[in-house]
Amino acid sequence: MTDIAQTPPPPYYAVIFSNERTSVEQGYEDTAERMMTLAKLQPGFLGVESVRHGLGITVSYWQSLEAIRQWKQNAEHLQAQRQGREQWYDNFTIRIAKVEREYSL
Repeated sequence: MTDIAQTPPPPYYAVIFSNERTSVEQGYEDTAERMMTLAKLQPGFLGVESVRHGLGITVSYWQSLEAIRQWKQNAEHLQAQRQGREQWYDNFTIRIAKVEREYSL
């Protein structure tokens, strides 16, 4: 099994969440797990890839910009975003890109 998301043929969208964590751990892992569960249930979700080695990068893949907007407005996701800003992240950047081409080994 691979950790690389199995996406459909382009076009689709990628949300790239680059972040630097604080030292606060309380509630982070449980919330991150819950967000993965919820995202997978969200209409338009295609997959996710995530790594942390100092800097954290999570890339989620979506069918449309509307699907991304709907996920951003999910009530539990909004609460997690607030907690992230207040407790878990020193710094973060979110980028949204349209994937127009892909190839793989």
